[in-house]
Amino acid sequence: MDSIRNIYKTGHGPSSSHTMGPRYAAELFRQRCESETLPVGSYRITLYGSLAATGKGHLTDLTVMEALAPVPVEIEWRKDVTLEYHPNALKLEALDSNGNILKDWTVYSIGGGSISEGPGSDSAELSIAPGTYDMDSLSAIQKYIEDNGISFWEYVEQREGPQIWDFLADVWVHMQASVEEGLTNDSVLPGCLHLRSKAKQYYIRATAYKPSLQSRALVTAYALAVSEQNARGGIVVTAPTCGSCGVVPSVLYHMSRSHNFSEKDILKALATAGLFGNIIKTNASIAGADVGCQGEVGSACVMAAAAVNQLFGGSPQQIECAAEMAMEHNLGLTCDPVCGLVQIPCIERNAIAALRALDVSMYALMSDGKHMVSFDSIVRTMKKTGHDLPSPYKETALGGMASSYDENNGL
Repeated sequence: MDSIRNIYKTGHGPSSSHTMGPRYAAELFRQRCESETLPVGSYRITLYGSLAATGKGHLTDLTVMEALAPVPVEIEWRKDVTLEYHPNALKLEALDSNGNILKDWTVYSIGGGSISEGPGSDSAELSIAPGTYDMDSLSAIQKYIEDNGISFWEYVEQREGPQIWDFLADVWVHMQASVEEGLTNDSVLPGCLHLRSKAKQYYIRATAYKPSLQSRALVTAYALAVSEQNARGGIVVTAPTCGSCGVVPSVLYHMSRSHNFSEKDILKALATAGLFGNIIKTNASIAGADVGCQGEVGSACVMAAAAVNQLFGGSPQQIECAAEMAMEHNLGLTCDPVCGLVQIPCIERNAIAALRALDVSMYALMSDGKHMVSFDSIVRTMKKTGHDLPSPYKETALGGMASSYDENNGL
């Protein structure tokens, strides 16, 4: 299992799989062409499957062209073709001045800003610190930490080294900034929906509530703030994706501001959250195009639930219980973005998932941590459920809310 650094990536929204991943692929391809001193006159990029279906709304074409500038780029959209390994596929071709192909590369954007060349061909340059963990199931990790009397975050430190704390400190800085910047920006979000930001107004209203309501209202405002920052292409941290980037920061921001947890506590919570997200990414998927929104918002809910449960003193069993419940109650969640934008229902889903993370954490803390369905089992179930979902419900904007909105609004 690779480093949790692959779970937390800082960059521009609105989509890790449709923006960050393709941009990284384009930058790598350009570097390879330059290292071989190829006489590139232009590039041709073919987007397949989900990348083609919702790429315009996710700014895939613009970010790829920016990464390859100033060389001209031709974009071909093939939403009618889905390659076997993963629905987020792109083919990059370097052409000479006569249009002859000098070099080509087919790569897959597998979620969270990560890319892969396909089964059996993953290389170190496509993943940060591959093979960092020698165990990739929670059951094995849990047995190890129980046998050694350590916690999840200590296991992360053992495998990642002490330098992981500097990395997570930087992640936390960017997460806080995304909350705070989002709370001050009340502009209309880009795209055809003309959706106005809500975070600033929600925050103002939340501060007027009595304490019993204020806590949850603040978390809602924080989640909206980050998700709206993502929608307008601002700087966010994948946790584990851009589309679900509002869940973990909103919960941890609230824990630091309203419950006075120290930065050291928050970083330890981020380490544990990253471990759980990493297990999901390794054994299932965090890509909406692959398994629906349960892989994005569902995984983010898992990470936030594990983090907050640890902060409030949960045992490894209670943390695992909270994480399992978080995914269990997101099973089957579809990815059906209206107009292919990461706005409806994505932004509100982040807020609801943040609140759900708090709820399942409290539920687990009230229990002894014993439950019938293991975390590893629910991850396998999520993967199977996601693969059973028809393609219109996996980031193609062809079904569910996307099609209903189009029909009702004459689009």
